[in-house]
Amino acid sequence: MKLKFKCLLLVLLALNLSVAQQKDEVLLKVDDQPVMASEFLRVYNKNLDLVKDESQKDVDGYLKLFTEYQLKLKEAKRLKLDEDTKYQREFLRYKKQLTQNYLSENKVTDALVKEAYDRNSFDINASHILVRLDANAKDTINAYNQVLQLRERVLKEGFDAVKEEVHDGKTIFLEDLGYFSAFKMVYDFETAAYNTPKGEISMPFRTQFGYHVVKVNDKRPSRGTVTAAHIMVALQQKDSLLNPEERINDIYKKLQQGEKFESLAKQFSDDKSSARNGGKLSPFKSGQLSSTIFEDQAFALDSDGAISKPFKSEYGWHIVKRISYEPLKSFEDLKPLMESKVKRDSRSKLINEAMVEELKKRYEISYNNDAKAHFSSLLDNNYFTRSWRLPEELNGEEIIFTIGSRSYSYDEFGRHLVSAQRLYANKKGDFSVVVDNEYDKFFENSILKYREDNLEQENEEFANILKEYRDGLLLFDLMEKEIWNKAAKDTVGLEAYYQKNKSKYQWGERVDIVMATSANEAYAKKALKLMKKGKSVEDIKQALNTDNKNNIIFTTGVFNQNDSKLPSGLEIEQGLSKIYAHNDAYHVIDINAILPAGTKTLEEAKGSVINDYQNEIEANWIDSLYKRYKVEVNDDVLEMVKSKIKNQ
Repeated sequence: MKLKFKCLLLVLLALNLSVAQQKDEVLLKVDDQPVMASEFLRVYNKNLDLVKDESQKDVDGYLKLFTEYQLKLKEAKRLKLDEDTKYQREFLRYKKQLTQNYLSENKVTDALVKEAYDRNSFDINASHILVRLDANAKDTINAYNQVLQLRERVLKEGFDAVKEEVHDGKTIFLEDLGYFSAFKMVYDFETAAYNTPKGEISMPFRTQFGYHVVKVNDKRPSRGTVTAAHIMVALQQKDSLLNPEERINDIYKKLQQGEKFESLAKQFSDDKSSARNGGKLSPFKSGQLSSTIFEDQAFALDSDGAISKPFKSEYGWHIVKRISYEPLKSFEDLKPLMESKVKRDSRSKLINEAMVEELKKRYEISYNNDAKAHFSSLLDNNYFTRSWRLPEELNGEEIIFTIGSRSYSYDEFGRHLVSAQRLYANKKGDFSVVVDNEYDKFFENSILKYREDNLEQENEEFANILKEYRDGLLLFDLMEKEIWNKAAKDTVGLEAYYQKNKSKYQWGERVDIVMATSANEAYAKKALKLMKKGKSVEDIKQALNTDNKNNIIFTTGVFNQNDSKLPSGLEIEQGLSKIYAHNDAYHVIDINAILPAGTKTLEEAKGSVINDYQNEIEANWIDSLYKRYKVEVNDDVLEMVKSKIKNQ
């Protein structure tokens, strides 16, 4: 939606505070909170090249946007959105990732990137057995033995036989996973699969889901990346007389007759997102699409320009053309992409663990060895119903551990445990496991934050980027709460807005047509003559098409006059048209009816109405912010700012 893009633009315009503030003058105040002239100049200059709207390059116009941004941040903090758990979790996730980038080195990251590339060079076809197990369970021997017994049965009886008997989709899973490569599964599962030889079954291993064994059915070199185009005829058609299989075979005959793939895709493909580009799809790898059938057909084409025979997928009938093929790129070419994926993947936990170990060596740390046992004794079953509270008699000032000059208390860890109990709601487990897990998380968070606090003191770039993300994420949450969700969910308000403004939402003239299409002008002329005689579509197809040659295809339906399937310059008159050349073919259009312009229903115009309603809500909301918070602009400083910008 337009407002979302506007919001993202404002995120780019986010405040880029410098840690080392230079002495300068106050440009404006928002509720007595000063904003310095140097701050505004830095943001203006930083984003000047990104701004496409010339009005936003005007200093006064830009200052208005900048001020509204400050007002929104003020409102977000008034609403305490910065205290929201979801916001804090998302910010902490980003903070961790950013902090990693500012460590001097991370050998673990480099090793994981190389490992990921090596794994990405192969596709694995696998099946697995999973016995579900609560992540907090301490006694896991029963689940381990159960999956081990199922492994033995599969070795003797075969996977399919055991699957049919024991798979219940609740506590025991036996599933065929198809082909996959790196990053498609959680890291522990991926590691077990790649370390298991083809044709063998791994020994049991544990993930957060329970105990697994993985059976590797096949390993093959990566098939690389293919760029393809397709023509699709959907299985579900509005025209009840249109048979998808017959239509795709008709199109295939036209291809064999030498007609252009791209032109036929534009004219006949039901995949609208690719039809406008001649059927071209974004490049894809094996396992990347949701249809294995489609992938196999595309990768089976052995040369650029090769075209498949019609085939059926889960979505419709297709013809695929290979445009280009690229084998797996070199490690150096893929290294930046692999590194980005590693840091977003579950294996990033290993990077965090390595980082913590590095920081342990950097800082002086002392531990209270009695703390874990003490907190384990404090937990009870209320913890799994989110009703556990810290005991009043807890000595909150006692130290649980110290990192450098910062001590962390029992009270801090206790509050962490209270907050974390939402993660264990309606679960069960051993209290010592819970405390161990949360102690590790608390320590990791604490030492990373300690490092982060130092980074903000010593690294200006880090501090600036962190501030931008913090404010941008906060603004996104605010806009979602105050604008986007209100417009989308306020059905009464939306209806009222539509009724007040429905004159804005109009259909242009549309036409109800029967269109005959041929790559050969002579056949288009023959079709025109037969249509003038009142012959039916079936009669004309029977007269002009043969078993071996498909000379004419018909399209019927209601279309806007500017629809890309209709020839440009089409004379809108009821009855038969002349022959038009369009999309490398010739067309005759029989206009059955001209549907007049008129008001769209709310359902027909809903996307535009929501967008416009959002604009109205936001405008009124911003007016209310100006009334709630006092904004003062120092005109003398503003003139100085304009002078500096003019002389840059």
